Amino acid sequence: MADQEITCRDCGSAFTFTEGEQEFYASKDLSAPQRCKDCRQARKSQRGGPREMHDAVCADCGAECQVPFKPNGEKPVLCRECFSAQNAA
Repeated sequence: MADQEITCRDCGSAFTFTEGEQEFYASKDLSAPQRCKDCRQARKSQRGGPREMHDAVCADCGAECQVPFKPNGEKPVLCRECFSAQNAA
């Protein structure tokens, strides 16, 4: 297997589909990409749209924060800093 040059279907630029990428795609039973990395990333970000954020209060430090899910009171909600600190520990 050798590197392949593919033309992006969106922007028309050529990109390299490396031997390693080909092996990975084959192991996951995926077809070769049709878009360059930048166009794939742009398309992916368009699909999800903006995330709806919800107001919350951090259970650890008490700071007001926003989270990407609607808190239901069953589990404690952490702000970004406390969440990161807890995961680092």
